[in-house]
Amino acid sequence: MGRGRAKAKQTKVARELKYRSVDTDFSSLEAELRGGSEGHEIPDAYADLAEDGDEHDDDRHYEDLRKSG
Repeated sequence: MGRGRAKAKQTKVARELKYRSVDTDFSSLEAELRGGSEGHEIPDAYADLAEDGDEHDDDRHYEDLRKSG
């Protein structure tokens, strides 16, 4: 695809994003921003990461990686 066609496509997408009417559910957005946990659960694959909130362990891990690399 030539540069002119690519630019035209980008312009079309940008216009669609700019002028598209979107129905926003402000109540669910507010609940999400406030940290409302209704219906939001941490997947099992990430549960161990959520429990391990100690940032210092992460810093030590990165230091070990830097030393070994």
